[in-house]
Formats: sequence, C-alpha cells, structure tokens
Amino acid sequence: MSDASHAYHRQLEAHIQTLLPSAHLKRLPLKVENAAGQGLTLWLIDPDGMDAPLSEEETRAIFANPPYWSFCWGSGLALAERLLNGAHSVKGKTVLDFGCGSAVVAIAAALAGAAEVIACDIDPLALKASALNASENGVELAYLDDFFNFTGKVDILFAADVLYDPDNRPLVQRFREVADEVVVADSRVKNFAEQGFVLCGEVRAVTEPDLGELESVKQIRFYQSQGS
Repeated sequence: MSDASHAYHRQLEAHIQTLLPSAHLKRLPLKVENAAGQGLTLWLIDPDGMDAPLSEEETRAIFANPPYWSFCWGSGLALAERLLNGAHSVKGKTVLDFGCGSAVVAIAAALAGAAEVIACDIDPLALKASALNASENGVELAYLDDFFNFTGKVDILFAADVLYDPDNRPLVQRFREVADEVVVADSRVKNFAEQGFVLCGEVRAVTEPDLGELESVKQIRFYQSQGS
C-alpha cells in the first residue's frame, strides 16, 4: 500500500470510528469477476460485530453523516458485474461514475478497458475511499466533486441508486447533457418512466456487507438511454 493509500485508510477508519467506535475497515473480495477470472476487492466496513444493535447516539451519528462509501450497494455491485462481463461496452471510452461511493462501478469500467474513468461524488471521503480502492485494484481514476460544474463530455455515464429521492430526478436531464449514453441501475424506484430510457436488464444482488435489506430492494433494474 502506498503512502497516500495508507493516509486515506487511516482517515477513513478514523471517520468510521467516530460513528461506530468498534468498527473497522476490511479488505473484502467481491463475488464478481470477468471471463478471465479477474475480480474486485474493496475496503469496506468489517461485517464482524455488525450484528450488535446500535445505540441511540450511534444511530443519530450514522443518519447525520452516512458513510455510503463503506458499503458496496447491490445496484453498484450488479452494474460492476455487467461491466466486467461486457454487457455495456466501455473499451476505449471516457466514463463517468456518478455518486461513485466505493467506486466499484468506476473500477469495473477501468478493468473493462475504459480509456478514462471519472469517479464523481459530493462526499470528499467517498473520493478518498475511491482512490484507496482504485489503488487496491491497480487502476487509475480521475476524481470529480462537483458534477454541476463539470464542463466536459463523456461517452457513457453510469448512475447506481441515486434517484430514490424525487428531488434527484432532474439529474437525469443533466446526465443526458453530459453523456452520449446513460445507464441507470436502480433498486428503489419502482416505475422509472423517464422519457428516452428503456429497461435493459434485471438481476438480484445483495449489498456487501449484507445489511439484511428487504427482498424488494435486492431486485436491480437497468435502464439505458435510447439511441446509444
């Protein structure tokens, strides 16, 4: 692990422990791989000890500043698997992973041959987690913290589970302005009826570490912009 990765690991672990004093980060291999047997490993919250009930103070702390980057959410995991198995062609393309969290999608895109991958998240800790995980998997990413000030153009934009809040739905239009092609992975919006998108797949996936989520949110649907 490089000096920068060590520094990020220490910062992320320290933050997790301000929320849950007994928590740690752990290097966890994911159950996804490409045809050549190449998989991903991420630094995520250690599932050991997560069965203990949270105190009221811990619950408040987590809801106030949720460490989304410390989990590999089911939609991101399923989208990463599609990338590794060639369901979406990214070879030689410029890719943006919006709301990247742990950067599982960004890393999968890089491993699938994308020429440039931008990991985008408003949370600075998520970008540090992304850098740590990119280093762990031997890929290089670019990082973006302000999507609305992005003036570039990308070939394809991926967004996993970012539209659960109705206030976020206008993001779809911005996605289409930035990218020639948009792929949305979602487990929480039951009727994604955005104009110009078609359903292109559906799978079951479980968040890592497993949060014991309802079965309904383990069903991941993929929507792709038409004309791409």
